[in-house]
Amino acid sequence: MKFEQVTTAEAPPAIGPYSQGLRAGDFVFFSGQIPLRPDGTLVGGGIVEQAEQVMLNMAAMLKAADLGFSDVVKTTVYLTNLGDFSLVNEIYGRHFGQPAPARACVQVAALPRGVEIEIEWIACLQRS
Repeated sequence: MKFEQVTTAEAPPAIGPYSQGLRAGDFVFFSGQIPLRPDGTLVGGGIVEQAEQVMLNMAAMLKAADLGFSDVVKTTVYLTNLGDFSLVNEIYGRHFGQPAPARACVQVAALPRGVEIEIEWIACLQRS
């Protein structure tokens, strides 16, 4: 199986030695997105603004892979404050229909660039 990188200028570029996304067969594994704009600048504000930007980045990455939120099968949400779970859950829930993807949500001590949220995910091409 040959791996194929998924990249787009509509989401922030990788800030290290990793791919924005990597297609492996019918699956695409997406690196964690933090609240950076596509030009690499950090979004100001709190968890609501940061979560909204992460979801915009997810949408752009999915589009680059010819996928959508309905193709996402697993997410991992990293928060620096689990007390923000309900706010993030509300924003997250607006983007996913049913069946919603499997998900883990964990509190971490810190995230890159001092942000409050990061989300990584796996999507799968649905065949009819």
